[in-house]
Amino acid sequence: MRPSGRKLDEMRTVSIETGVVKHAEGSCLIKVGDTHVLCTATIEDRPPPFLKGTGLGWVTAEYGMLPRATGSRTRREAATGKQQGRTVEIQRLIGRALRAGVDRAALGERQIVIDCDVLQADGGTRCAAITGGWVALRLAANRLLQTRAITSDPLPDHIAAVSCGIYAGQTVLDLDYAEDSAAGTDSNFILTGRGRLVEVQMSAEGATFAREDMNRLLDLAEAGVQQLVAAQKAAIA
Repeated sequence: MRPSGRKLDEMRTVSIETGVVKHAEGSCLIKVGDTHVLCTATIEDRPPPFLKGTGLGWVTAEYGMLPRATGSRTRREAATGKQQGRTVEIQRLIGRALRAGVDRAALGERQIVIDCDVLQADGGTRCAAITGGWVALRLAANRLLQTRAITSDPLPDHIAAVSCGIYAGQTVLDLDYAEDSAAGTDSNFILTGRGRLVEVQMSAEGATFAREDMNRLLDLAEAGVQQLVAAQKAAIA
């Protein structure tokens, strides 16, 4: 039995509310169970210097966790003068994942910055940030299309992410913190709406795993991502 009482292949409740930030070109609040992440998209009409003159656009991301997103207060990274390694790793992951679903030529020489702020954390914050970040990105791309700043859709497919793991000897979908902190194997799967793999992070925390376990986790992830894509479609409809 999972701590939450969910079935092995059962996602937490997912909701995505759009238009939650007035000034952002795209925004949403994604809730995956008790993990809540605010995602915004900002359009900058210039690319990074290394892309100037190439005709290509860029998507990047920043990630942060509010001090009381967790059970005890975490100091703001600005107060320490530098970002933690975990923060840097996660925001690079978010940027890589979202760029995998972007036609950068269609985007043109501009940059879209996705900001992901964790309001409340209960496991799977990076996956929620990627899934919600895509919605914010989609809304920003829609604005560019509506204003005719671009003429071709730069987002040919959805991008979403979900965690899976081996908890108490069972392969389970969408780990919350209680499961994530005790899982023998922990993984994050990022897929397109058509089921193409973007990135897989998988590690044995307490015990090794077999290839058959990896296949079962991928099967769970594919089903979970389809549910997330359905939630994305409903949010932007």
